[in-house]
Amino acid sequence: MTPANSPEIRPVSGRRPLSAVLIARNEEHRIGECLASLAFADEIVVVESGSVDNTVGEALKYTRAVHHVPWKGFGPQKQAAVELASHDLILSIDCDERVPPELAAEIQALLSGESALPGYRLPRKTFIGDKAILHSGWSPDRIVRLFDRRHARFSEDPVHERVIVDGSCGDLTHPLLHYSFAGVSDLFRKIEFYSALSAQRMFENGRRFRLSDLTFRPAFAFVKTFLLKAGFLDGVEGLQIAVSGAVHVFVKYAKLRELEKTAQRVSR
Repeated sequence: MTPANSPEIRPVSGRRPLSAVLIARNEEHRIGECLASLAFADEIVVVESGSVDNTVGEALKYTRAVHHVPWKGFGPQKQAAVELASHDLILSIDCDERVPPELAAEIQALLSGESALPGYRLPRKTFIGDKAILHSGWSPDRIVRLFDRRHARFSEDPVHERVIVDGSCGDLTHPLLHYSFAGVSDLFRKIEFYSALSAQRMFENGRRFRLSDLTFRPAFAFVKTFLLKAGFLDGVEGLQIAVSGAVHVFVKYAKLRELEKTAQRVSR
């Protein structure tokens, strides 16, 4: 459903139907723009996990397929959205992403063709504020987001999830726009959440803390991003990315150490 004051983009008839899916929690401030960019899809499915703001109300302006699923981690949550879709062809995006008209047209043309691969990688252009990041390990960034769910599914990873495809993948040309960071505060704000998930995952997989995790790994993370991946070419934003990446690594392993110490106390 398209708001009355927005131009309507109708799905093209005579092509394979497409379900656009996304997960959301407390995203009222940006889910509207995301969903508006998906108007070309035959269906939009939103899975929310206990929002306390008006995320659901905003989503209902664009689709009736809004479902509540308790949080299970990124991989399982996104797979739940895939399984709730009506169509086998899936476009999965996040609330901080937008499908520009050029990419929408490219997807439409692909779906109108006679044959298709099990999955397609989309190039993604990430912004800090209004600046596109072209280096720092953020570009080129190709991720599988368009796929046939009969031959692909999300991994079970609670963080850093990925689409596992049974078969070959193709590449689209036009980028998905990623507005994840309004500024430097967003870079550091996400460290607490993602570092906790990463530490928990490492602990459950049997990874144990070493002193070098806090001494060498953060420094290497900075050098890798700022120098080896040419983050310096992104200017001040590149420096911010490199520093926040190093802090993320430090906090992640510090939390892994805390998990170990807690487990040792419990087992005594």
